[in-house]
Amino acid sequence: MLAIIASFFEWLKESSSSPWFYVVIFVIATLDSVLPIVPSETLVIIGGVTAGAGDLSIALVILCGAGGAFVGDNLSYLLGREASDWVVKRRTRTEKGAKQLANIVEQIHERGGLLLITARFIPGGRTLLTLSCGVTRQPRKWFIGWAVIAAIIWSTYASLLGFIGGKSFADNHTKAFLIAFASAFSVTIVIEVVRLVLKKQKHNK
Repeated sequence: MLAIIASFFEWLKESSSSPWFYVVIFVIATLDSVLPIVPSETLVIIGGVTAGAGDLSIALVILCGAGGAFVGDNLSYLLGREASDWVVKRRTRTEKGAKQLANIVEQIHERGGLLLITARFIPGGRTLLTLSCGVTRQPRKWFIGWAVIAAIIWSTYASLLGFIGGKSFADNHTKAFLIAFASAFSVTIVIEVVRLVLKKQKHNK
């Protein structure tokens, strides 16, 4: 089993060493905002590990990841905006739906910027929030500003996580990949636990 994993990561290392991997990172990061099943964070981390080994530029990995995330977020926002009238009309048919929609708008107004940043670290969160921003017709200029900040923070974090692993274990890429993935997964779990605890505390008040 370990031999299979090692072979897989060796193949991944060879594939990620190509300059075309920058394009792959950009495209996957774009798609991930619209289709949350696409593993963009994984690709950015792989790019970071490869950059740590000296085969790619960490600056370009960060730029491609952030650029793709920004484009994808705006696509998701525009999709939500286009469907806004239909969604609002459907949700406001019932009192419960109208309250839920009003609550979403309130949450976005209260801490929308922070939500856009933290949502990037929650699987599916970025898609749900960017769509919601479009559906509730949040100002485009406001959305773009926070989307830029969120994309840069996310891409820098994922890239450097891989980069540090690649530098620390330059002679063992399998270990570098696994440690970087485990670290990213751990951070995601911590953020989700904190979010659930805060949500529970709010409901108990």
